[in-house]
Amino acid sequence: MYDNLLPRFLKYVKTETRSDATSKTIPSTETQIAFAQELKQELIDIGMADVTYYEKNGFVIATLPANTDKAVRSIGFIAHMDTADFNAVGVNPQIIEQYDGKSDIPLGEGKYKLTVADFPNLANYTGQTLITTDGTTLLGADDKSGIAEIMTAMEYLIKHPEIKHGKIMVAFGPDEEIGTGADHFDVADFPVDFAYTMDGGPVGELQYETFSAAQAEITIEGKNVHPGTAKDTMINALQVAIDFHNSLPASEVPEKTEGYEGFFHLLKLAGVPDAAEMTYIVRDHDKEKFEARKKLLIDLQQKFNDQFGEERIKMNLFDQYYNMREIIEKDMSIVELVEEAMTNIDIKPIIEPVRGGTDGSKISYMGIPTPNIFAGGENMHGRFEYVALESMEKATKLIVEIARLNEAKG
Repeated sequence: MYDNLLPRFLKYVKTETRSDATSKTIPSTETQIAFAQELKQELIDIGMADVTYYEKNGFVIATLPANTDKAVRSIGFIAHMDTADFNAVGVNPQIIEQYDGKSDIPLGEGKYKLTVADFPNLANYTGQTLITTDGTTLLGADDKSGIAEIMTAMEYLIKHPEIKHGKIMVAFGPDEEIGTGADHFDVADFPVDFAYTMDGGPVGELQYETFSAAQAEITIEGKNVHPGTAKDTMINALQVAIDFHNSLPASEVPEKTEGYEGFFHLLKLAGVPDAAEMTYIVRDHDKEKFEARKKLLIDLQQKFNDQFGEERIKMNLFDQYYNMREIIEKDMSIVELVEEAMTNIDIKPIIEPVRGGTDGSKISYMGIPTPNIFAGGENMHGRFEYVALESMEKATKLIVEIARLNEAKG
């Protein structure tokens, strides 16, 4: 049904597009720019209209004009081009056809395996075609499966004009994995009533709740003297960092939380007795709890500085994105549309909060409500990543059904 889906996906994942959090450019890497130009040409080749690459933000945007006389709402579909901070050079996908659902899968000829013991979800893919890594790289299904699905769905709708739909726009953007891509998204270039990111995990995922997120960058000024004469004089910046961290709730960390529970996550701790640096990300679904977490960091900074009698701890605390539920719950019809479309094609909706964020978290607050839909991948961001071809086919079919159903509802 979607003959180009698999070869398209394999081509995409073999194209290196990792983003770079240390870069000062937009997009953060030249490889994303090159990939964007390839996608631009492909969008032109399949027959999309108004295909544009925006140098100001690295987004490729295109339009599929309506083929109905009905006045229906316009829809956007969005996916990101970059991959996470794991080796992405020389991606060499393995294809396992008719997987039996119970065997461990060797990754290449190396020491790594996808084991059913470690990854019990493998049993959900009995009889399906799995695409895995060779153990040396990530796969890149996050989010090149989403790009392949959107591209293939647009190609299918163009080839099947009997399927009536309103205006559809697509956007492929950079730097989602480093959290900056959507910061530069311009809604004026994407005039739709609502949109969906195709950036979720297993089949059925439909998400309209995300974390609210902040980051704290902390610097600690120590006072280093010879340890033999340090009593009442030395201020060991590393010890201060440890004391600061131990002042946070020990149970409120990623490895001890789930569901709607928020956390403080220490991303970085580096330094010497004279100076240290710490970076935290702060996450919560609840707005009041999110604000309370930030206040706790500020209060701790003040408490420690008061004890020193001077400002030895400095902190740059800033918000990153917010829970999109506050926007989307104002009009749940765009969630209900996907639920109905899933039911129509025998997919059971799985509606759970995202313990993270998507580009839609930011775009929703820019004025385009943007829930997140599954793209099929599992174990993203590492060597154990995989996706089933059948999952990508279902995602592609869902995009087509959303377009059809939106028009039918008028």
